[in-house]
Amino acid sequence: MIEGEIMELSDRKKKILASVVERYIQTGEPVGSKVLCEGLAVSSATVRNEMSELSEIGYLEQPHTSAGRIPSQKGIRFYINNLMPMYDISNADRFAVQSRFDNFDGEPKDILADAAKILSEITGCAAVALTPYDINAFIKKVEMVPLGSRTVLIIIMMSTGVIKSKICRCDGELDIKNAELFYNIAAAYFIGRSSDDFNIAVIQTLAVSLGDKALMMTPLLVTLTELAKEASTCNIIIDGQSKLLGFKDLEPNVYNMFEQFKNSANIARLINKGSEKTNIIIGRESMNRAFENASIICSKYAVGGRYVGAVGVIGPLRIDYSRIIPNIINISEIVGNVLSELIEE
Repeated sequence: MIEGEIMELSDRKKKILASVVERYIQTGEPVGSKVLCEGLAVSSATVRNEMSELSEIGYLEQPHTSAGRIPSQKGIRFYINNLMPMYDISNADRFAVQSRFDNFDGEPKDILADAAKILSEITGCAAVALTPYDINAFIKKVEMVPLGSRTVLIIIMMSTGVIKSKICRCDGELDIKNAELFYNIAAAYFIGRSSDDFNIAVIQTLAVSLGDKALMMTPLLVTLTELAKEASTCNIIIDGQSKLLGFKDLEPNVYNMFEQFKNSANIARLINKGSEKTNIIIGRESMNRAFENASIICSKYAVGGRYVGAVGVIGPLRIDYSRIIPNIINISEIVGNVLSELIEE
């Protein structure tokens, strides 16, 4: 379909469509033929005819009989796919963003919360981030930190970089021999395996094989299993959603959008949609009425060479795509690099 549409448009129609989209993004007002004549060296009548034809094939819309035109969702999609120039982020801006992540040694959730905050500041839109999730994720490291004679902190790191910890109370004194046994069990049965490999039946079978050490080890093994399950669940982080209240175009849907934000699964599907690294969803393409007048732009980040999450923004159709998209891509790459370095330590 897109190939045919490209063939339909003459160079002049493409220039007119691009001008209408860009001016509409800047002003939010319908664009008239007289405004477009200056850069095209043609008469106003010619521009009106071209705009009329663009309206007939669905790229432009006329909100009022005497008003100029605005781009339709179809027109915005064509512009993004075929006509939009991509803004080049300056080295200074790249350094400013990168510096906010330097020497970060927190958990992935904290890194992504910062990423969402920065994206919202830069774009003026609501920002979303999906914490690392990979159905093939496995336990990479297990640590145990004594807090008392019978109390320990169990820490696990997944291959996605997700770190989880939990306090566990044992049914006996945890001496050096018991600690060594715990690490041996973790290495033999947990490290390198996914959370799907563990359930109560597996833990019970393992505990029985431990004989008189079962009472001591079972709470530790159950805690490990619980942590693996928690670490394998993706979470949605949203920042700046109140900024959506400032966009007149979103007024009919904004409260329905807020309700959708409560459904993590739906938002996760939207921002992690498609196999491409960067995905742009225009209005009704979301197949969700709450976002029929919104744009969702997201870019996936990779950890250890695999795409495991995404960051992006949600805003009105009238946003500066050419500047926002490169910033999202830049931050997604920084997040991926930071998390990849974290799991290599």
